Amino acid sequence: MRASAAEAAFANAVLGHGLVREDMHTGSVSHLGIVIFPTLLALAQTRRVTGPQFIRGAVCGYEVGATVGRALMDQETVQIFRPTGITGPVGAVVAGSVMLGFSEDSGVSALGLAANATGGLNEWPASGADDMFFHAGFAARNAVTAVELADLGAFGSETALDGPAGLFAALRRRDRIERVTPFTGELEIFSVYHKPAPACNYAQTACQAALAIGVDSQEITSVQVKCSAAAINYPGCNAPGPFRRILQAKMSIHFCVAATLARLSIEENNYRRLDDLEIARLIGVTKLEEDPEFTQAYPGVQGAEVIVTLRNGRVLRKRMSDLVPATPEQIHARFRNAAGAGATGIEQAVDNLDQLEDVGSIL
Repeated sequence: MRASAAEAAFANAVLGHGLVREDMHTGSVSHLGIVIFPTLLALAQTRRVTGPQFIRGAVCGYEVGATVGRALMDQETVQIFRPTGITGPVGAVVAGSVMLGFSEDSGVSALGLAANATGGLNEWPASGADDMFFHAGFAARNAVTAVELADLGAFGSETALDGPAGLFAALRRRDRIERVTPFTGELEIFSVYHKPAPACNYAQTACQAALAIGVDSQEITSVQVKCSAAAINYPGCNAPGPFRRILQAKMSIHFCVAATLARLSIEENNYRRLDDLEIARLIGVTKLEEDPEFTQAYPGVQGAEVIVTLRNGRVLRKRMSDLVPATPEQIHARFRNAAGAGATGIEQAVDNLDQLEDVGSIL
């Protein structure tokens, strides 16, 4: 289906977020890839772009989006604003500007325009509403539009991020501007991981710990989940139900752990069992508790511990200092499963991205 660059980016970003198993940058609490890559792919169809140009743009986009997010996002901010809706447009316009070889002035204008187009509210988790998916779409569409406008000569505010009425001021975080120091350490893209479970970032480690316990769920009488304050306080994560929509289940640590214990697996089908009686029973005996050690270690690592008590009084526990990211092999396998055999050419093109003479050919 053909569409304008901005609308194509919107559609692909929403689809990229659809299974809730996107990449994660914990320090910025953001899924940068679902905004940056749809933006770059759309722009790469407007003119010829080589693989190395594409990669350079992506790395720069991750760097800026992540460092801005590290400075802006804290437990208070994320209670209201969706991080990806703010960091996504900022990172994606930098990615697009670098990929297309913009001058400094044009790149700054694109960034200024994108800062005006950030947004996304975290009101959706309680009801499992679809807002979440469209945050990525809005971000990508706005990023493409900002890049196109700057390319046509639109003049964006140079102080749209750090000015007295800029993005940091709007979020009451102007005192943190000096924390934005991209390219001063290891590249931010190396801090990104892919989720092993198709659920909220904050449920990942707890799911893996629950899976490692591996006991007949019928024998379980109580479940205790220890995790960081960030995990407990993120909207939707400490929700015990009732669950009427899949997205509610994917956000809830209660549901994620209970489903893993009941099904002895971490897979998409776990979250389609909203009426499963055993999962509901386990949720009813599950409690979340903050662990100071996990809170202190976050966001460098994301620890969790699952403790289950059995009918015979025996206590089983699994404590993990951090999650185990999905491996490249797992990512390839689940891509093939979701996309089908017809997507082999796409997979091969991505694997050889650094050698492509025209990235637009992927589309």
